[in-house]
This record gives sequence, structure tokens and C-alpha cells, in this order.
Amino acid sequence: MNSNYGFGKTVNLSFDMALQRVTEELQKEGFGVLTDIDVKATLKKKLNTDMPPYRILGACNPPLAHRALTAEPQVGLLLPCNVVVREDDAGKVHVEFMDPNAVLDLVGKPEITQLAGEVRQRLKRVMAALP
Repeated sequence: MNSNYGFGKTVNLSFDMALQRVTEELQKEGFGVLTDIDVKATLKKKLNTDMPPYRILGACNPPLAHRALTAEPQVGLLLPCNVVVREDDAGKVHVEFMDPNAVLDLVGKPEITQLAGEVRQRLKRVMAALP
């Protein structure tokens, strides 16, 4: 999966194992998960509709976030980095990452663009570590 706003891949893991592994790999790159939105449960509760498992993780690397907020206080509107772990109708599991370059380039400051590149490299390493 590649788009103008993200990148990802299909993994050879169960949904629960993919969620665990991506969280572990994010931690190795200095990211913690600030938010965990269970889209499947929310849509079931609010709309009484069923869908395959779908989670949105809000990942944050505190030193990098601090650098970004110091350079541009309003950049918090574009944080944290979203990571999606989802299962499709065929039972395949996908892990997809927001592309920080696409989002943070909106700021138009060289120091933020450089930082986005660093974050992207870390997220690419997380993706590469997944089977």
C-alpha cells in the first residue's frame, strides 16, 4: 500500500499479533502509543454495523514531537503519527503508516521538513521489521 499520504504492507500475522508486533517495533524506534481507537467496536456501538478488526494507533516519539512543537507550536494539529492495523474481508492483515512527509510538508518550514524525514525513516524501519 502506497498513497500520497501513507505507506504500508500486508503482514503474515494474525490481527492481534500484528497489533502487538507493530507496538513493539514502534517502541524500538522511540514511539509510544498515545491513543488506540478501536474503529470496529466504535462503529458497532454507534451504528450497530459490523466490520473486520480495524485499529488506529496514535504513535508519538516525545523527543521528536518536542522538536516539532518548539519549531512550530501549531504543529500539534498534525500530530501524532497514525498507524492503522486492519483486517480486510478476506482475512488478510494490513499495517499502514501515515506518511509524515505528506502531512508535515504542509507546515512549510525547513526544520519541520527535516524532522518529517527523520520520522518517516523510523516508521519505514518499523514497517520493514514486520513479517
